[in-house]
Amino acid sequence: MGITVKSEMAGVVAAVEIEEGAAVTEDDAVVILSAMKMEIPVSAGRSGSVAEILVAEGDVVKAGQPLFVIG
Repeated sequence: MGITVKSEMAGVVAAVEIEEGAAVTEDDAVVILSAMKMEIPVSAGRSGSVAEILVAEGDVVKAGQPLFVIG
């Protein structure tokens, strides 16, 4: 069972930095969101591996939308 990391704000997925299955630490940026002319990194939040990426580059996301799962 994994932890789902959600977007804290609406924006556009500027980049997906890490592939599914990759090992991450809590500070690793997994997704970069673009909002209000700023790029906001979304970190893993805990150590583990990326079980699933739920968005793709260019997707428009809403606040609270799931972005990825850390297993």
